[in-house]
Amino acid sequence: MVLQNSPLLKAARLFPADVRIEETGIDVADVLEYLKHDEWELALLLLEDLGDAHPQPPEFWSLLTDAARLMWLMSDVAWYQWRHNEARNGGIRAELCLVLAESGGRATPIPPSSGILRPMWDIGHLTSAGEPLLSIARLWVEGPDPLEPGGCSLVRLLPLTFEHWQHLKPGDLITMHEMRPLAGRARVIEIIQPVTADGQLGQQDR
Repeated sequence: MVLQNSPLLKAARLFPADVRIEETGIDVADVLEYLKHDEWELALLLLEDLGDAHPQPPEFWSLLTDAARLMWLMSDVAWYQWRHNEARNGGIRAELCLVLAESGGRATPIPPSSGILRPMWDIGHLTSAGEPLLSIARLWVEGPDPLEPGGCSLVRLLPLTFEHWQHLKPGDLITMHEMRPLAGRARVIEIIQPVTADGQLGQQDR
């Protein structure tokens, strides 16, 4: 039985009834069917897939956060909170390669799915003196494995000031700095625009 105040049901209702994922054929009706049979985790996964295929506003990801918390899926709670912030403020996806420790890079791996690290990034801006003007962005390592020194991984960045990053485009190279020495090099893959309440890509919510 579907609870009318279920956050998953509320999230499903944010989609038009005819929305589907073209590659898999998954649609809102599939989510409702899983909810009808109390398959909460499967419904949650399908909603995430639909949200990936069709950009959703921060409210959607907040509802998934609430659902994950009710199911005690705490790693998913952190993930959906991250997605909420991306939808609200905008973000970056990139492939990051860390510098080896013996070359001046960090000595310890970056854990996956934490979003705690807040390194600085050279994204091409300069100070009035012509020095690199570094910008701060939180870092989320995608996948289940830590990013080892000298290794590469897909990452997501949550800039402190997203409008400073909007000149970037896929293929651009940026560098990561934890102190002054170079800590890593990243190639931009995707610019994730904020999403307005009606599901349209928009400007950062201030």
